[in-house]
Amino acid sequence: MDGLDLIKTFREVAFRRSFSRAAISLGMSKATVSRYVAELEERSGVRLLNRSTRSLSLTDAGQVLLDRSAELVAMAENTLNDLQAHGSHPRGRLRMSAPHGLIAGWLSDVIAEFIKLYPEVYVSLVFTNSEIDLIEEGIDIHLTGGRIDDMNLIVRRLVPFDMVVCASPGYWAQRGIPKVPEDLARHDVLSYSAKPTTHLPFETKGKPVEVQVHSRMEANDAVALIELALRGAGVAYVPEPLAQSHLERGALVPVLREHMPKDHWLYAAYSQRRHNSAAMRAMLDFLEQSMGPAGEPPVLPPIPPMTAVAPTACNLSVPRKAARAPASAARKDKSPAEEDRSSDAERAAVVLQSHVFNVQAADA
Repeated sequence: MDGLDLIKTFREVAFRRSFSRAAISLGMSKATVSRYVAELEERSGVRLLNRSTRSLSLTDAGQVLLDRSAELVAMAENTLNDLQAHGSHPRGRLRMSAPHGLIAGWLSDVIAEFIKLYPEVYVSLVFTNSEIDLIEEGIDIHLTGGRIDDMNLIVRRLVPFDMVVCASPGYWAQRGIPKVPEDLARHDVLSYSAKPTTHLPFETKGKPVEVQVHSRMEANDAVALIELALRGAGVAYVPEPLAQSHLERGALVPVLREHMPKDHWLYAAYSQRRHNSAAMRAMLDFLEQSMGPAGEPPVLPPIPPMTAVAPTACNLSVPRKAARAPASAARKDKSPAEEDRSSDAERAAVVLQSHVFNVQAADA
């Protein structure tokens, strides 16, 4: 067996701290992985791993090999990538990482189209909401919506996106609609963050402000928060594209659009130390070309006429006539983009009045 393959297998076991997990990652059997590591130990004449029934750890010699083999493996992979890049058609394995939420929508469509277009490229996806070392994990392209401070990475902007504050119509009917960011202090917020926070960023008259909120719960996966918001558990502060389908069908109602901060981007990051293969270049270009539609703000469904709606018992602080008039004007005179940016409080009030009427009709 080639020594480089043995070293790569050992490194995977060391990173995973498990023969079983390494076998799954490498697409090999556990017995083969164990045999490769044993052969490497026999060739080197030293024990590289401390094994027990419950744990696995590196010996001093194993730590030395792990540290010193990084450059060797990277150089070998870069050489193979360079050889592949000389080909006229992308081929080989492409390893990517992305936040969990992306697979629920746009990314699944992009990957499906890409592998149809390039059947000789094998795409390996890793989903994580945590920071990762692209070199150590062998990642070719990392997609992220967060800020990237690593100077060893090349960052390409793909598409801007908005954040959105939203909740179910039932939640707004019960708790009332916030008109300014500070009103969120009396709401249960489901906030999206990798770290616990009691403040959310907004903009007021073009200036950034942070509003203290009561965080009902936090998660580093926006999809989980969206699912909870759909069930009336609270107000979600999440990337708008991930909630787009629910916003379009009215299952979630957005508020405070005019106060949301700007300049959020989805980025593609890759290491300067990894040479660009033809497959990697093709994916980067394909990502950039495919991102256009994802950057468009979702268009909310038309607001239904209110002529048959009985007075609601819910105090929304918006007169019924005043709420109906802007909705009618929006349908006749405004483009979808203009309607999307009209008063959130008025539009949400109309949706909630319709929600309450439907509930009352069902009870009757």
